[in-house]
Amino acid sequence: MTRVKRGSVARKRRKNIFRITSGFKGAHSRLFRTANQQEMKALASAYLERNNRKREFRRLWIARINAATRKNGTIYNNMIHNLCRNQIYLNRKTLAQIAIPDTYCFSRIIKMTRLY
Repeated sequence: MTRVKRGSVARKRRKNIFRITSGFKGAHSRLFRTANQQEMKALASAYLERNNRKREFRRLWIARINAATRKNGTIYNNMIHNLCRNQIYLNRKTLAQIAIPDTYCFSRIIKMTRLY
């Protein structure tokens, strides 16, 4: 079998991995084998964190909405139920953004859900 020299292809691959791991400490950014392992680990963690970020923001929005609804004399669970029952389709992000700066508007939304 003929010999295959991977010169430019291998160098390009290694250079790409070192570019990704350039900010890592010690051998994790200088030695190819450890850099490659750390790159795979970092990319796996990044994938998981993208999903965790969505989860954390949803928890934050719910906490903010709950705090604002308790100031208006009800609880989060009842308010969300009443919103759905009255066909007011506002997502949690929007409700949280309304609840913090515009308390008057938020209290009007809650009163609308109680009317029906």
